[in-house]
Amino acid sequence: MTVRIDISGLPAERVRFTASPLAELTAMLHVLAEPGHHPQFAGWAADVRAGLQPELAERLREAEFLWRSSRADFLVPARPRPTLAEELDDVDRIDDETYVAAALVTTCGSNRVRFGAPSPLADTKARDRALDLAQARGALQEAFAEQLLADPAAVRARVRDTLEQCAEAFFDAAWAGVAGQLAADLRLKNDLLKRQNLAAALASVSGAVTLAPEGDCIVVDKLQDNATAAGGAAVPFVPSVFGRPHLVVIHAAGWRPVVQYPVAEAGPRAQVSLETVTLRLEALAHPVRLRLLRTLARGPHTTGELAHAWDPSPPEVSRHLAVLRRAGLLTARRQGRYVRYTINLPDLTALGADVLAAVLR
Repeated sequence: MTVRIDISGLPAERVRFTASPLAELTAMLHVLAEPGHHPQFAGWAADVRAGLQPELAERLREAEFLWRSSRADFLVPARPRPTLAEELDDVDRIDDETYVAAALVTTCGSNRVRFGAPSPLADTKARDRALDLAQARGALQEAFAEQLLADPAAVRARVRDTLEQCAEAFFDAAWAGVAGQLAADLRLKNDLLKRQNLAAALASVSGAVTLAPEGDCIVVDKLQDNATAAGGAAVPFVPSVFGRPHLVVIHAAGWRPVVQYPVAEAGPRAQVSLETVTLRLEALAHPVRLRLLRTLARGPHTTGELAHAWDPSPPEVSRHLAVLRRAGLLTARRQGRYVRYTINLPDLTALGADVLAAVLR
């Protein structure tokens, strides 16, 4: 399972390694929303949350669907700029239909809203479906979707203002703190690109990123099958410190491909027992269970939601969930008449850094 980026006819120098303030801010917001994905930043996240003004904390809560499970495409820029303000100006230039469609993908569930479908801003059926999907995800998602569809300009302005408040509250200091790591990583990547070749530079990004033998396609190992094309435009690779271990690929139709990759973390990996490794590898030795686990890494889901996302019947999904639960990789919580399953990140982490990175990316 891979995401393939067609770079046919694209000169090697058009694959660029460059930092993005907005992409790193989005990674920080994801850490605040899902601290369990990033135990190395638990202390930082706790300090930031403790220091947030109540109004800003509420704003982050109301819009967290833009970065919690997956990144809204417009938050990982295809044209990285030197400053956050410049990148936010670029976001402001996106038309309402494109912005709303991207926001609804993350609000309603990434497998449930399709780019190029009738616009919910103009089509009543599309609007009702978007609201139904948002409602199924929760009251906060429903409220955000209703506001977005009723007055997209107001929501867009509020989201920008929220991001600008984040800059003053915590981003500027954190960005200054990681600037050295990002600069060092970029020097390494661009040196490999200049002195060796594109394949060497991609290999230094991650073992999950390779250049196809023909040299016309970048292949990213992900638990999904998708394809996109550069279309003659540059393909940016954006390093992230706070995004570790996620490997984010923007590949949706209508968006230029972008890869946000984690800057390598120094230090030895924690050891785990052979018994634990064996038990959990057996549980993961099935592609359907890997897909379910990858989906659950985005947030709690019911059996029905998982079946809708991946097409197996609910009984088949239940059987796979039972295997994952016996291995200790899932927890279940009843909410009314529904049971929502959640990934058990501490036990998944104990399995090893490579498996954790593969599931979370």
